[in-house]
Amino acid sequence: MEPIDRVDRLRARLAAFVEERDWDQFHNPKNLAMALAAEAGELLEHFQWLSAEEAARLPPDVRREVALEMADILLFLLRLSDKLGVDLLAAAENKLEINRKKYPVEKAKGRATKYTKL
Repeated sequence: MEPIDRVDRLRARLAAFVEERDWDQFHNPKNLAMALAAEAGELLEHFQWLSAEEAARLPPDVRREVALEMADILLFLLRLSDKLGVDLLAAAENKLEINRKKYPVEKAKGRATKYTKL
């Protein structure tokens, strides 16, 4: 199955899930953005105080929990994109092109420097 088809299928399943529970009334952009930030915070908790090496080698049980937090983030982001009429894939492609220009290879390769300081 093509990635776009999978995203569209997930979006439809999410919309049905929300509709069955009558949750659309709570899903305004502000609430969804706040829920997204909260879920991102929950993801961060799994990495707090870990070294880079430890973060790269999460035990299987923690990796499963991290995957669930990442899924929550994706679901809230999809819902927010629907509410705002944003084509996430097109926006991501556009942002990648913007970043390509901000971070030209000859200046940015091997550096973790913000584009304004390259």
